Amino acid sequence: MNKLLKIFDVAPRVKKYVVHTPVVSKHCLPGQFVIVIVEEGGERVPFTICDYDREQETITLLVQEVGYSTHRMAALKEGDELHALVGPLGNPTDLDEYENLVLVGGGIGCAVIYPQAKLRHQKGLKSDVIMGARTKELLFDIDEFKANCENVYISTDDGSMGTKGFVTTVLQERIDAGDKIDCVLVVGPMIMMKNVSELTRKYNIPTVVSMNTIMVDGTGMCGGCRLTVDGQTKYACVDGPEFDGHKVDFDEAMMRSKFYREHEQKCNLRG
Repeated sequence: MNKLLKIFDVAPRVKKYVVHTPVVSKHCLPGQFVIVIVEEGGERVPFTICDYDREQETITLLVQEVGYSTHRMAALKEGDELHALVGPLGNPTDLDEYENLVLVGGGIGCAVIYPQAKLRHQKGLKSDVIMGARTKELLFDIDEFKANCENVYISTDDGSMGTKGFVTTVLQERIDAGDKIDCVLVVGPMIMMKNVSELTRKYNIPTVVSMNTIMVDGTGMCGGCRLTVDGQTKYACVDGPEFDGHKVDFDEAMMRSKFYREHEQKCNLRG
């Protein structure tokens, strides 16, 4: 159970793990996540499901090596097993009501929007995608998106691939070109999601954001992922992880996301 069947290097310090987990793969939907304990006595870490295969009984996780647990996970090999995996957790994202959906992913956030693109393609629904990264070496799964989306647009900060600029640069270009956009789903760094939401607000385009990056234990008990949405207190792990981007207090969320930075640095030094 929870055996790592395949491990791929997709970018510097970023790996893709294909995990055999029959129960989770049978029930999971786009937008949901799992809790992983890498080794006995380890911490609980939430990871968003970035793909699943019900026939093969697998899910795929994309993990960036940034803290102690992800460092330990990066040391695992194909055939090893995760100590524990629980899920699917969180509320799935159903955007079928929108005919013209634009998926926006920044960095590893591209992995989170992929299940939505794949499921819509299977249902005969269209999606466009905007993928952004600092440089082309940090982009991945471009061919997979091309196979499941109508149009794939790419932006890089340094101009090494696609449009030189940010995802907002490309999104503004598509709006200016007259593209009909019924909804935007954006996943990535907090500041990117804030900027996309501010842009779409001007055009009254419904926008959904994923607050998975601030989750800690994934059950709502620790309070680490508390945020304010439309003036009300919510928890990303149990109320989300996806919310109306026009109602999220991003400034508060970005401040809270820094609370554990010192602790993570100490754990890295011990590891």
